[in-house]
Amino acid sequence: MKIRATVICEHEGHILFVRKARSKWALPGGKVERDERPVGAAERELEEETGLNVDGLLYLQELKARDTLHHVFEASVVNIDEARPRNEIVDCCWHAYENVDQLDTTDVTRHIVKSFVRRL
Repeated sequence: MKIRATVICEHEGHILFVRKARSKWALPGGKVERDERPVGAAERELEEETGLNVDGLLYLQELKARDTLHHVFEASVVNIDEARPRNEIVDCCWHAYENVDQLDTTDVTRHIVKSFVRRL
């Protein structure tokens, strides 16, 4: 089973999504490396993909979906206005909560976002 750290970065009713070339919109995050804790992977992946620096992470949930175990975190960042696509990410964009159903994304991503919004 793959283990992934997934990050929700929220700002003024919007959530940050990222996209690789020819891929669907996704939440920032990625594989938890060998000898790495999910919280470390969340911080590393958010910075690698968007340039955002974590001020704090709140563990939200664990979600099993097919062959992947997602560790989902909400991030507080210090440079919220500086989100830019980096490395393999070709685009990053803030989308309003209510627009998640219109995004070209996966069912798992949609489920994670809706779970997050329900707890607000």
